[in-house]
Amino acid sequence: MSWLRTRKDKLGRPLITDEQFMAGERLRIDFERSMLSQRVTSSWDPAAGAQRSGGHVQAELSDGALCARQRFHLAMDAAGPELSSILYQVCCLAAGLEQAERLLDLPQRSGKAVLGLALNALVRHYSLSGQDRSNRRPFHWGASGYRPEIQELEDA
Repeated sequence: MSWLRTRKDKLGRPLITDEQFMAGERLRIDFERSMLSQRVTSSWDPAAGAQRSGGHVQAELSDGALCARQRFHLAMDAAGPELSSILYQVCCLAAGLEQAERLLDLPQRSGKAVLGLALNALVRHYSLSGQDRSNRRPFHWGASGYRPEIQELEDA
């Protein structure tokens, strides 16, 4: 992603915009925090064999990892099944465009365009475009016109 951010096209424009880069980085961070990547090394926890049993992996995850996993899946769902695979390859696994094209069986030199479309879907999902944000969900639970009451504390 960083490589794409620093490269320019024939007209001197960056291959990906700052918003696209931020969206891709946000997806990568959630992927890493969600602990979805396969473990590369052995677990040296002495009780690992006794404690682990098939279906309890999710119970062992921290709340932060579970929240990151949920955010990751929501973002991938927002991109859709056609675009999520290139996001996974390039943003999460740090594959190059040519490698992603080969793995996903895309035509040569099309990865840049497909990735741009996928990153645009993420920008919309994360509301990073800087355009009209009036359609965003509210950040509070109060109904319109709700005002909390301030009560004075009684002297003890």
